[in-house]
Amino acid sequence: MGDRDETAAFKARVDEVLNRFVAQEADHLLAIDADLGPVADQVEAAVAYGKRLRAAFCYWGWRAAGQPDSDALLRAAASMELVHAAAVVHDDIIDDSPLRHGRPTAHVALRAALRRRPRATTAARALAMLVGDLLMSLAGQLFVTSGLPAAYLARARPLWAALARELIAGECLELLRTGAEPDTAASLKVIRYKTAKYTVEQPLLIGGVLGGAGRRLKEGYSRYGLPLGEAFQLRDDLLGLFGDPVLTGKANSDDLRAHRPTALLAETWRVADAADRERLRALLGRRDPGTDGLEAAREVMSRLEAPDRIEQMITARVEEATRALDDMDIPAHASRALTDLAHSAAVRRH
Repeated sequence: MGDRDETAAFKARVDEVLNRFVAQEADHLLAIDADLGPVADQVEAAVAYGKRLRAAFCYWGWRAAGQPDSDALLRAAASMELVHAAAVVHDDIIDDSPLRHGRPTAHVALRAALRRRPRATTAARALAMLVGDLLMSLAGQLFVTSGLPAAYLARARPLWAALARELIAGECLELLRTGAEPDTAASLKVIRYKTAKYTVEQPLLIGGVLGGAGRRLKEGYSRYGLPLGEAFQLRDDLLGLFGDPVLTGKANSDDLRAHRPTALLAETWRVADAADRERLRALLGRRDPGTDGLEAAREVMSRLEAPDRIEQMITARVEEATRALDDMDIPAHASRALTDLAHSAAVRRH
């Protein structure tokens, strides 16, 4: 099979694991009470889409450690996607994002179930928060019931703890720095902890540790995973404001409306004069910046060449990640797969 066929086949395997597992959990909810139907629907909807990159990095962390293909490992790798689903549901609540994958986000969709109830919007957000909590719990459940030996799973427990701690730390840092003076170094730290680690580095390390990776290989995974994870989020920030909503499935105005501390905003702010900063202040945090506001922000950013600088940061990080692969003693097929993953994570349109 060609690379695209192999990628599609891997994604189909992960999708099958996730869909079957989550459907069973949705049935358990419905067995408790039929009124839980809207919640069960959102649990299933949360895993209906995705590139399955986190599962892929976990899988290739295992394979690069010299291990063969394994259905049990695939189930463990699929649990990384439930972590991501939980993070997405929570992130959408925090940012009050209306769309994800072109569909209403969980807290928006759940309003329909509460239409005639008092404080329906607040209750829907609370329900969505609980959906996210359940998804994180299910991630751990799928991991420990993957079929891998208990001794293997025990080796990965400290990494699971670090993954959860660092992901939450990143979310908290983003909230604490929202509305503050934009700063590139501070934005990159948010990126590292909110996205880079749980998207690339930690799944790789978990897969590697499950497969018996030694110290040098784990160090190589971090040298590859951290810059690539940052490149992934930098690309996401660019697509968030300049991408095609038909492809991204998200509203272009989300980052402006939420006044997120993105590196794109920080790089714009760094070189902006007083007049441009005043223009940006008038747009940031506005509940509905509208088409005119969105275009005004894009004009300032483009004129000050901030998107170009972010592209350069992405390129530099992808190159750093692929150089790290050259220094690793891993099977050729794993090196090729991780090289392909580096480019698909950072060079994309959605």
